[in-house]
Amino acid sequence: MSKSTDPAGLLRDELLVVRCQLGEPEAFEELVRTWSGPLLRHVQRIAGADVADDVAQEVWIRALRGIARLRDGARLRAWLFGVAHHVVMDRLRGRYAEREALDGIAEVPGDAMPDPAEPLFDRLDDGLELLPVVERETLTLFYLEELSLLQIAEIQAVPVGTVKSRLFRARGMLRQSMLKGTDDEG
Repeated sequence: MSKSTDPAGLLRDELLVVRCQLGEPEAFEELVRTWSGPLLRHVQRIAGADVADDVAQEVWIRALRGIARLRDGARLRAWLFGVAHHVVMDRLRGRYAEREALDGIAEVPGDAMPDPAEPLFDRLDDGLELLPVVERETLTLFYLEELSLLQIAEIQAVPVGTVKSRLFRARGMLRQSMLKGTDDEG
């Protein structure tokens, strides 16, 4: 059973939300302890390790300010990743405004050949980093954070069909990246 469908976990999240909404400082501390690891890993994958700590802090600030408006505590997981999505997108919009050309974000440098001894998971992480942000986020939310297509659609504010298309495209792009890495080795 995945974390997102665990009934005990959903009940714990609901109670935690209510306690936070009642203003219990210990509840918010527990919320941060429980979710800071998964959120930080997600933000690192999407925004990059260099800005992940700053972005994660902004996520927690927005979560503290907005948790009173969360009506369904069972949706806490999707809501927190939605907050992270908005913070990352705001940060990217700021980057795009500062610099017009971030074209090379999904390009592989010509001299970047994978090390044959490099573990598969390292190559997978490298392949994820090469994906455009939207595809990278969709893949990580679905496979690594185990969110449903409907939850991802809510987070990204798009129809479920768009999430399916992004997931299909992202898998193909990642497959190409991984195959290119193994072709270079042989």
